[in-house]
Order: sequence, then C-alpha cells, then structure tokens
Amino acid sequence: MCRWAAYVGAPIFLEEIVSRPGHSLIHQSHCATQCHTAINADGFGLAWYGERPEPGLYRDVLPAWSDPNLRSLTAQVKSGLFLAHVRASTGTATSRNNCHPFTVGRWSFMHNGQIGGYDAFRRDADMMIREDLYPHRKGATDSEALFLIALAEGLEEDPQGAMQRAAGRVIALAREKGTLPHLRLTAALSDGVRLHAVRYATDAHAPTLYHRWSDRRQGRAVVSEPLEQDEGDWIEVPAGSFCTFDGAGVTIRPFAPEGIKLAA
Repeated sequence: MCRWAAYVGAPIFLEEIVSRPGHSLIHQSHCATQCHTAINADGFGLAWYGERPEPGLYRDVLPAWSDPNLRSLTAQVKSGLFLAHVRASTGTATSRNNCHPFTVGRWSFMHNGQIGGYDAFRRDADMMIREDLYPHRKGATDSEALFLIALAEGLEEDPQGAMQRAAGRVIALAREKGTLPHLRLTAALSDGVRLHAVRYATDAHAPTLYHRWSDRRQGRAVVSEPLEQDEGDWIEVPAGSFCTFDGAGVTIRPFAPEGIKLAA
C-alpha cells in the first residue's frame, strides 16, 4: 500500500515532513513499517498551497528517494498546507497521471488503500463521474475515480457527506461485481483552508493513520506512519473516522458510508 503525509499550520519548508525526519515520507518510500509493502516505488507527488487558491502540483514516476528535483523543491518551498504521497500500485500502470495527489480547482486529494476487484467494474465507476467533471479523469486509478465521484456528490459544500456517499457507491459496486476487501481507505483532502482525513475499511484492516501537533512548528502533521520513532505523542485515528484539522483544532466524527454498516 501507499504511504502519505500531510501538514497544516504555520508555513514550513516541505522537507520538514517529506525528507528531514528520521522516518520521513522519503524514508518510508523504501522502508515502510506499517503496511504490507515496505517499498513504495511507483511514483510520488506533492500538492501545496501558497498565495493562490489552487494548489501547486509536482508528480513523477521515479522512486521518491532517487529524484534530486524533489529534494531541491522541498528544501526551497514553504507552505502552511500541503499533501505528499509515495505510491505502491495496486494494479494500474506506473504513470504520472496515476500518481497522487489529484487536484481539481482548489481541491486536492490522495488515498492509500484499495477497492476490491476494481478492474471488473472500472467502467461502472467512471459512469458515476459527472459529465462536467469527466475531463479531469486523466489516469486509471480507483483513487482518482473516488475523488471525482466525491466532487460530484457535493465535496465543495459537505466534505464528510460527499465522501460517505462516494464511498457507499463504490462499496456497493465492489459487493456486486468485485472482490474482498470491498474498501480500505485512508485519504487526505483539502480545499486550501482546512485539511480533512478519513480512515475506514469494510473489514477489520483499515490502513493506519496518525496525527501530531508540534509546538515548534506550530502545525499538525497527519501521516500514515509516525515521522520519528522516538516521539511518543502521535495519536492514532480510530477506524471509521472523518477528521477535520483547522489550525490547532481537531474534530473527529464517525465515518459511515451511506447505507453501509461500520466495520467492527
């Protein structure tokens, strides 16, 4: 599975999350400890917010640890809200368009997990994407489809409700035409103002998700795995949760996809 990290707070250099910590996202790309695949080498990406409403976006198919441009960019760019992702493909091709994060307008989105048997109903999932949003369908991943379906379900006005409705629709498809697990999901999404995150699974194996406030940075990191092994104050997000991070504030609510009973 993929690994990702996000940050919201006072502006910092991207490298403080992406490459500098002992167990940074780049370190996790070749030495992950809390997922089935220790190596995440099928591309990487960054989405960051600055002076303009729409995020900057940098993605490539190289392993994150082998791209000097990534290290240079993260050492020079400061942001108060950014998403970073290293990819381990669950079946789709290694291409720039399949790398996370995905962006539409001011929204950015990244995902770790899977939709069981997605290849068997990929066309059905694409049909759920609203016609005016379909030009944004650049790749072939289940993650991008889920993002565009959520936009069609009202992400702008109701982020949690839209994600619940979108997840419920893809779970129904997976139950009808796919395989187990119907959905495993940790995702981060942002409109450039607030950072949201989801942890959910239809079985008992939701991908890991943690968050931590830093007084030094005056910001919060939200991650697949803690960034430093000796920091004991990382807080694990419970499975079946939708989180909103707004400054130092954290709101966590139950996440229940429409028509789907929460996993035990």
